[in-house]
Amino acid sequence: MDKIIYHSVKLSCDPARAFEMFTVNQHLEKWFAAVADVEAKVGGKYELFWNPEDKENDSTYGCKVLAIEPNRFLSFEWKGPKQFKQFMNEVRPLTNVVAFFMPSNEGTEVHILHTGWRETAEWKEAYEWFERAWTMVLSDLVKYVNE
Repeated sequence: MDKIIYHSVKLSCDPARAFEMFTVNQHLEKWFAAVADVEAKVGGKYELFWNPEDKENDSTYGCKVLAIEPNRFLSFEWKGPKQFKQFMNEVRPLTNVVAFFMPSNEGTEVHILHTGWRETAEWKEAYEWFERAWTMVLSDLVKYVNE
């Protein structure tokens, strides 16, 4: 059975603005990564860099947008940080993140699914690391949008 990381947050903005948080580089650089190079189209880049001086590590270098429907959902490939690079960044398919943007009374609910986890002990460690990482990063998104 495939393990799935699932998180959701509520943003006080409409779905179009919530979608921009994941597709506009200037927004991504405020809450998600130091540098973003995202092309919001199928096959476009979905590259985030936490250490821009070392683009090969701690980044999603080489990741692509897999599916997109503006203001509704976005699916993109994902890679792991340096400590998980050996096994996580060379597999095919890579892990996959899907973000759904659902209108609600308060604004928009963003639902994140991170799939593609394998069953070994090292993958379990990576899964647990990302479970915590998504909690933190989505908290930063809520602060950025709702301030």
